[in-house]
Amino acid sequence: MLNKYPLWKYLLILAVLVVGFIYSAPNLYPDDPAVQISGTSTELTITQGDLDKVSKTLSGAGITVKAAELSADGKRGLIRLSKAEEQLPAQDLVRKTLGDNYVVALNLASTTPQWLRNLGASPMKLGLDLSGGVHFLLAVDMDKAVDARMKVYDSEVKTLLRRERIRYRSLPQQGNVIQLGFADSQALEQAASLVRKNYTDFVVTDEARDDMQVLRLELSQARLTEIREYAITQNLTTVRNRVNELGVAEPLVQRQGASRIVVELPGVQDTAEAKRILGKTANLEFRLAATADTPRGSTESFEFREPGRPSVPLERSIIITGDQVTDASASFDENGRPQVNIKLDGHGGDLMSRATRSNVGRSMAVVFIEQKPVTRYTRQVVDGVEKDVAVQSFQEDRRIISLATIQSPLGNSFRITGLDGAGEASELALLLRAGGLAAPMYFAEERTLGPSLGADNIAKGVNASIWGMVFVSLFIIAIYRFFGVIATVALAFNMVLLLGLMSVLHATLTLPGIAGIVLTMGMAVDANVLIFSRIREELANGMPVQRAIHEGFSRAFSAIIDANLTTLLVGAILFAMGTGPVKGFAVTMSLGIFTSMFTAIMVTRAMVNLIFGGRNVKKLWI
Repeated sequence: MLNKYPLWKYLLILAVLVVGFIYSAPNLYPDDPAVQISGTSTELTITQGDLDKVSKTLSGAGITVKAAELSADGKRGLIRLSKAEEQLPAQDLVRKTLGDNYVVALNLASTTPQWLRNLGASPMKLGLDLSGGVHFLLAVDMDKAVDARMKVYDSEVKTLLRRERIRYRSLPQQGNVIQLGFADSQALEQAASLVRKNYTDFVVTDEARDDMQVLRLELSQARLTEIREYAITQNLTTVRNRVNELGVAEPLVQRQGASRIVVELPGVQDTAEAKRILGKTANLEFRLAATADTPRGSTESFEFREPGRPSVPLERSIIITGDQVTDASASFDENGRPQVNIKLDGHGGDLMSRATRSNVGRSMAVVFIEQKPVTRYTRQVVDGVEKDVAVQSFQEDRRIISLATIQSPLGNSFRITGLDGAGEASELALLLRAGGLAAPMYFAEERTLGPSLGADNIAKGVNASIWGMVFVSLFIIAIYRFFGVIATVALAFNMVLLLGLMSVLHATLTLPGIAGIVLTMGMAVDANVLIFSRIREELANGMPVQRAIHEGFSRAFSAIIDANLTTLLVGAILFAMGTGPVKGFAVTMSLGIFTSMFTAIMVTRAMVNLIFGGRNVKKLWI
């Protein structure tokens, strides 16, 4: 029988529409503006007392606290607010109340009902231009990059001289110049020849000073440029890897100028975690513990991360650093204590083997280096009002996380123990696996864009979509009458399916993405226009109503497929070659093609079949 679907096809269409409604429904529940609190260390917990203290402080400042929530593991606290414009003042107050041991970040807390979350339904992530997100400007400390490389050079050169039994005296380093003193010119010539043979990065000069000969090893300008370029490139790669570990959709990570990196994380829910992971250097230094006969000028004392343990003097010479780690994974030792399994690159493995082979029985320390934020408040006049303004700086913290006796020569693989817990072991492995930083980074600029900043864009985008749908609907109803009403209902279903599909795929909606939605409306109606025009032509040629409907859908199908495939091809090219907003537009348009074809062909046909199929219709108003 013409214009009749089997029951299973009606049920399939109904099931798809129901699923679309369910997974698009979370977009009806706007997120609450919130402030999230977490510890700077994975082992630091948040208590209910902390939340009560913060809530009391905010209430005293006239900021309405909607709810205060504590995560099940005690790692995070969430303060829900009533107004988006109160987020920034609330963040400053919480930071001042809790101090530097806590990371306080702006957040958007979900209000989706629990039954929808149990089904895995969640709202679309909105881009930085709509609902906000996090914008970081990270500054790479180029001086520290050069200084770290100079320390390695200094250690290698001195090890080389000791191995060749050339006696020297250590002199203070002057900028990018290593200085070594020798008793006579013969020893100086031997050292200079050895350095020139093994290193091409130095400009080697000498001078007579007091009662000794001084060898000066100055890094060439070409090598300095190479070190700085490597630092920014390596840090850029590391930041991208860390963002990938965070699972952020459509992030922007790019270089700005000679020493800065821009990171934009649109629609991020856990901004505190992002800041903590991106901000940590998590670099390592492996050093030998000083012995009784080690000259005092060649040692440096470090404290343990564990409180209560006395500080230990270590040699200033560095065996290897964390940027020579190629892989890291967290596990447990034979006693059930957390550890990190380390793999080194070829050069790092050679240096480790050389250092440990001749020092079996001595202790080797692993020094953990991180930049800790320090916030100070100064009284400043802002907009004619004197108030406390937070000034954030960073302090380098170097502490021993492991001190163990070298039982046998080490190579490319070994393990680090002495960590605070499984959480810290996993975090350290993650950071090292993502790549070591060639130089410390500082948050030169931090902007959290709240939903109020994108409210105007959202309002304009929603208005454009609504008016677009209204005018398209009025046009098609005026031209095709009752069939236009059917097309309008199918268009509404199309929008529901598109929003549901984007939510399921965790796609990020941006302002260009809204333009893609408006374009989808036109493409969806275009398919109906082809079908309805074909039906009208068949009726004009004297074909019976049921046959005209059947032929209209059947013969327009190939034209609809061809038109949408060419558009889909363009969308694929835009997604593959574009970045940022262009990708957002391509994603929305491409998904809209699939939903438009389904609603314009399947859903519209099902409604037409249910209304006209099997009936003796003599005349069709179309």
